[in-house]
Order: sequence, then C-alpha cells, then structure tokens
Amino acid sequence: MKPRIKLDEAKTPDGGTLALFEHDGSYGISLDGKELMHSRMSFSEEALGRIGVEGIKSGQPGNILIGGLGLGFTLRTAFDSAGVDVAFDVVELSSAVIEWNRSHLRTLNGSCLENTRVRVFNADITNWIRTAPARSYDAILLDVDNGPIAMVDQNNTTLYSEKGIRQLCRLLKPGGRLAIWSASKDGPFESRLKRAQLPFRIVSAKAHERAKREAVAIYVIQP
Repeated sequence: MKPRIKLDEAKTPDGGTLALFEHDGSYGISLDGKELMHSRMSFSEEALGRIGVEGIKSGQPGNILIGGLGLGFTLRTAFDSAGVDVAFDVVELSSAVIEWNRSHLRTLNGSCLENTRVRVFNADITNWIRTAPARSYDAILLDVDNGPIAMVDQNNTTLYSEKGIRQLCRLLKPGGRLAIWSASKDGPFESRLKRAQLPFRIVSAKAHERAKREAVAIYVIQP
C-alpha cells in the first residue's frame, strides 16, 4: 500500500492548520486533521462550475467571479463550459492554496491559472464584495469554507448573512446568477434568503459520481 504523504501545510487566519496530502495520485486538503476536500470527491464542485455559467449564451462575452479556489475543479469546469470570451476573477483567502494549485496540483487543474482569461487574487472574499463595483459579473460561484456553516474562517459567517448575500447580488449584472455550494441543505440559510426576498432554487449533487445519494446542495439565486 502506498503511503499518504504530507506535501505542505499552512496556517489559517483563525490559527488552524491546513495541510495538503497526496496518496496514490490523488490529493486532499485537511484542516486540523479533518479533510475538507479531496480530488476523488470533486463531482459537486464540477456541478457548481457548470450550473454557474449555464446562463451565459454561447459566444457571449462575460465576467465570472469565483469565491474559493480549493482544488480548482469549479474553476476548471466553469472555464471549460464557458465561451472563449468569458473571463474569470478567482478570489482565494489562502496564499498556500493558490501556490499548491500552481505547483503540486498543477496536473489536476492548476494550469488553468496560467490562462490570460483567469485572474487570481489572494484576498478575503468578504472584503472583495464590499469594494467591487456594482453589476460587475454575469455570475458568481461561491465555494467558500463549508458553505453557510463556516469551518475554516469564522469571518465567513458574515458572507452568508442576509447582508452578505445582498452585497453579492449587488455585483450581478441584470439577469445574472449567484450559485453557492453547501455541504448540505441549510434551513437557517434558506430562511435568510426568504427574508431578503431573494428567489432561489436548490440543485442537489453527489459528492462523487458513485455516491448513493445527492447530499450536497447548490443554491442558485437569480435576483
């Protein structure tokens, strides 16, 4: 049996430890020993990428904001699904995650970061949405932390607040959509969306292709 190898580690803003592991050609990122994501469990992240850009017509130029780089599957799928005139801004809190995508994970999805249509920013998405110009994006794809229930950075709870979602919607062009990855359906989050009078639908997705049930929830909001 091949060993599980720790390739690198880094601290989170809350003082936790992110670690990148490789095992038999697959990769995973953990927080304080608890796995956050794995390259063999990318089905729902790929679904987020497809759903996020499906409203952009073929041949239509566009701008996409992706909050959270992770292992790069959402970016890669959205990039491959969108037209050649669509550009991407990727905002990732961890400089280590960006570097891992450029180095250790390059064969997975990291080469996407080298394309001129992709700009990567090492920044806090909660700060980004406060200062970005209104109506900047045709779609926003959000896969930050564990969804509405924060694990890595407690500041992310403000991102999924009623005010935070309104700020995200402010950045959408008319007819744009906001797609949010969540580890599961989240009743309190849905209540906040209803209070904000934001119409939404839920697309269920499997964590991996052979999973028996669709546990992951993708919230699609079109204000």
